[in-house]
Amino acid sequence: MQESCKNVYITTPIYYVNDVAHIGHAYTTIIADMLARYSRLMGHNTYFLTGTDEHGQKISQSAEAKGKTAKEYADEISGKFRTLWDDFDITYDKFIRTTDEEHKTGVQKAFETMYEKGDIYKGEYEGFYCVPCETFFTEKQLVDEQFCPECGRATNIVKEESYFFKLSKYEEKLLKWYEENEDCILPRSKKNEIVNFVKGGLKDLSISRTSFDWGVKLPESMNEPKHVMYVWLDALMNYITALGYGTDDKNMNFWPANVQLVGKDILRFHAIYWPAFLMSLDLPLPKHIAAHGWWTRDGEKMSKSKGNVVNPKEVADAYGLDAFRYFMLREVPFGQDGDFSQKALIDRINSDLGNDLGNLLNRISGMSGKYFDYKVSSVDVEKFHKKELDEVQTILDGLENYLYNMQINRYLEEIWKVLTIANKAINDYEPWNLMKDGKTSEAMALVALITNIMAKVALLLDSVMPEKIKIIAQSLGMNINTETFNKLIKNKELLKDTIITKVEQLFPRIEEVLLAQPASLDETKTECEVKTQKEEKIEDDNLITIDQFFQTTLKIGTIVEAVEVPKSAKLLKLQVDLGEGRNRQILAGIKEYYSAEELVGTQACVVANLKPAKLMGMLSEGMLMAARDENGLSLLRPEAPKKSGTKIS
Repeated sequence: MQESCKNVYITTPIYYVNDVAHIGHAYTTIIADMLARYSRLMGHNTYFLTGTDEHGQKISQSAEAKGKTAKEYADEISGKFRTLWDDFDITYDKFIRTTDEEHKTGVQKAFETMYEKGDIYKGEYEGFYCVPCETFFTEKQLVDEQFCPECGRATNIVKEESYFFKLSKYEEKLLKWYEENEDCILPRSKKNEIVNFVKGGLKDLSISRTSFDWGVKLPESMNEPKHVMYVWLDALMNYITALGYGTDDKNMNFWPANVQLVGKDILRFHAIYWPAFLMSLDLPLPKHIAAHGWWTRDGEKMSKSKGNVVNPKEVADAYGLDAFRYFMLREVPFGQDGDFSQKALIDRINSDLGNDLGNLLNRISGMSGKYFDYKVSSVDVEKFHKKELDEVQTILDGLENYLYNMQINRYLEEIWKVLTIANKAINDYEPWNLMKDGKTSEAMALVALITNIMAKVALLLDSVMPEKIKIIAQSLGMNINTETFNKLIKNKELLKDTIITKVEQLFPRIEEVLLAQPASLDETKTECEVKTQKEEKIEDDNLITIDQFFQTTLKIGTIVEAVEVPKSAKLLKLQVDLGEGRNRQILAGIKEYYSAEELVGTQACVVANLKPAKLMGMLSEGMLMAARDENGLSLLRPEAPKKSGTKIS
């Protein structure tokens, strides 16, 4: 996103009203909401669109099965989507429905324009049609000559009169667009898939139906009352009809869109059909079409039959909306499939949010209150802490590129590096000793450094966790607005004198899962998960006998090799010598605290008789012992070097 950009347009796909919202819908919408909030904070004129897609044969059939009209059914499901987004405080500027009259008018205008240009013609179509996917397939694309390659359901042979869009005409233009715009489709791996598909040749697209009537009628000028538009032509046009295309054009100055978010299953429609339609309408193409992955639950595909579909409202109510937002944005790189588990969510809350973010605010409050009656001055920060300020600024300078290139988890990882700098500074400079030695100015500078780091982080996390950031801002005596953003982030200034207000703990520690697990998952818990739950139950009364203690074998291990695990923010893969004549492979979640290089040749305490387990598809044959508090994590090591395999007793 360039500094000069004044209008920012962000869209989600419009969600099909064949079912209620699930975690995938929430993920897309939370990403879009984050981008919109951040853009507004930067001072950009921002327009954020979401809504529902309500036409097509599938909706008509679902409504009939429930004894309702198609419109009644669409009203009900669309209302549930809108209610959920309102409950989630999603800051959309417009919630569009394809049953809106203004939308229908705009779609008819687009059809008429493309027809007059010669890009639409009448013919007859015969092909294999999948009703759930609203898509035609060739015989070669079918599975076992009958089944849909997307959803696996049986297709029907459909032959009907149809209008066609000359998609083949735009094949070379599309390829040129992909070539000249490196990031038009994100992530780039998805773009390669689209390019290869288009290079395989495009056929003209059937864009009207006569076998049902629940859809947008063709323009009256066509005099074709039995035809309705293909649902994907209807649906894709929402991105411009929402801005007034075909009616008053009042918000068309926001076009082209900056970011159009979609799930990977509908990328082809958005990256091929949509730009071809826009080319036919002589409209500019979107800057980025960004496709995210799917979500599983505890490693299993979600399905109603398994009873493991994640209800986003239930999760947000149980763990807090801001914690849920943070988890969804941080847990998985954009474009890859993600896995939802309550254990992973709890780990993020207790570690990232509780220990790193919340505890740092507590330390600011504690130090400022104990030493300076909660009054903080930044007058000497640059004098004593230019090194830390420069380290922080280097990280902040690169953040925006991550955000608008859809590397949102990396954006958050970098912010957490800033928090690490703050926590490390407290440990390095020890304000308690500075005060004891009479170095009051240095102690004040340190407290002010930490306060300023927290203030900058708060501004950058406002789009992620708006409710919690309000509390942080209140505690620091600052406002979250464009003026403050410009001063502290763009202009690299520091807070003026401020008074710290003590607040309640931001993220109280969570000790057990808060939502019931699906029965099918309960029955297949790993031994590790069962052990964890048992440990949680006995935590308040964890006395053991000496015999129980000696059931665990602890040994000194020498780390002979260490590498990072790709696609993991926490794991290092270690080869550890336990004096057994071979090395053990151990996966340790310590990458945030130790680099692979610094571990090679060092020793650590190892649980040697732990049953091997698989993490990210790799075998782990033991566990390193470590201690962790508000100052970070440290491996437990022997005081002096010991022979590999030495037992600990």
